[in-house]
Amino acid sequence: MMTAATDEQVQAAAPSSISSSRPFSAFERMVAWRYLRSRRKEAFISVIAGFSFIGIMLGVGTLIIVMAVMNGFRTELISRILGMNGHMIVQPLDGPLTNYADLATRFSAVPGVTMAIPIVEGQVLAQGLGDASTGALVRGIRADDLTKLKSISEHIQSGDLVGFASGSGVAIGSRMAEQLGIRVGGTITLTSPNGDVTPMGMNPRVKAYT
Repeated sequence: MMTAATDEQVQAAAPSSISSSRPFSAFERMVAWRYLRSRRKEAFISVIAGFSFIGIMLGVGTLIIVMAVMNGFRTELISRILGMNGHMIVQPLDGPLTNYADLATRFSAVPGVTMAIPIVEGQVLAQGLGDASTGALVRGIRADDLTKLKSISEHIQSGDLVGFASGSGVAIGSRMAEQLGIRVGGTITLTSPNGDVTPMGMNPRVKAYT
């Protein structure tokens, strides 16, 4: 069975539905006004209620501001940490990972995965001008994958990524460049402890990059 209502009935019911959707009812407003307004004999009590109301308002406002700042800081921190670090790392158990290109394609096709990038990682000693040197974490990455990392490709302060695919150049952080005294076009020497095995022991591998 279907029922119909006239325009007069709809207009008559509209004010009641609008008034019921307000955040505070008439009784709540009446109670709030009763304790906030002052009488001649209770003026001091009304002043205390006003200060209490202002204090609660400032406390809640401060809490909201602090939570907003902390949420923004957390988002920025996570984005900085995950700039080069993924949520999951896949490593081979025995031997090198030779089919990394196929695995990256398969992982990228998984629903929910936004990006899968193969990398080679190792620790080296980086040396710049003079005796300036520091420990560094080197990561080898394909040029096409590097351009996908917006946190790096869109925040280059000096130089560019042209010719990066040839393997003759490296990209370093601005703080490391300042610490080693290196500018764009300079030379950085990387020394890896994992070199060639000789009868005299392990021979470190040293190579200079632009």
